[in-house]
Amino acid sequence: MNLKSRLGRRNENFRMLHTEPNFLHVMREKIISWMPHSPRDYVVVCIGTDRSTGDSLGPLTGTLLAEKKIKHLSIYGTLDEPVHATNIHDYLQDIYSNHHNPFVIAIDACLGKHTSIGHLITGTGPIKPGAAFNKPLPEVGDIHLTGVVNVSGFMEYSVLQNTRLSLVMRMASKTADLLEQLDQRLIYQHHSPAVVIQVANPTIPN
Repeated sequence: MNLKSRLGRRNENFRMLHTEPNFLHVMREKIISWMPHSPRDYVVVCIGTDRSTGDSLGPLTGTLLAEKKIKHLSIYGTLDEPVHATNIHDYLQDIYSNHHNPFVIAIDACLGKHTSIGHLITGTGPIKPGAAFNKPLPEVGDIHLTGVVNVSGFMEYSVLQNTRLSLVMRMASKTADLLEQLDQRLIYQHHSPAVVIQVANPTIPN
């Protein structure tokens, strides 16, 4: 779990409420606009633990995405095999050892303002898992997607433990749907790594 306010200033961010009718289309095109044009190995790292309701957004997303039988995205972090503070170094080492030039999409929960709860925030650059608890963990992601699950500012660990599972589940479901649509826009060419399919004049918000 990371704090939204700790995202690097160099990152470009875009946010939407996950219940907005055009969420999938707009968020998908925004993310695609940041993806490389050259073939890459695409890896999704879903960070978090099922031992904390608020911090389960990542592993819930990974589990739901794995059930969709996607073709081009490699998934790390599920309810059965979560990526969290004690094993994230090992997972990152495996990813960069087993994938050629990976393009990493990091998924994590975060805390923010009350008015931001339910928003999904995507951006360029990495996130810092564990920032809410001042844990020295490595940065993760070429781009990131974080979900604001509750309010920050006081007793963050308790806040995460008391976050509504229904909200986290809905956000995880929408995040998995979004990643599935990204997967559908990837193709393989002559057994090379995946490359994103660019659409002429997509509708992308400023």
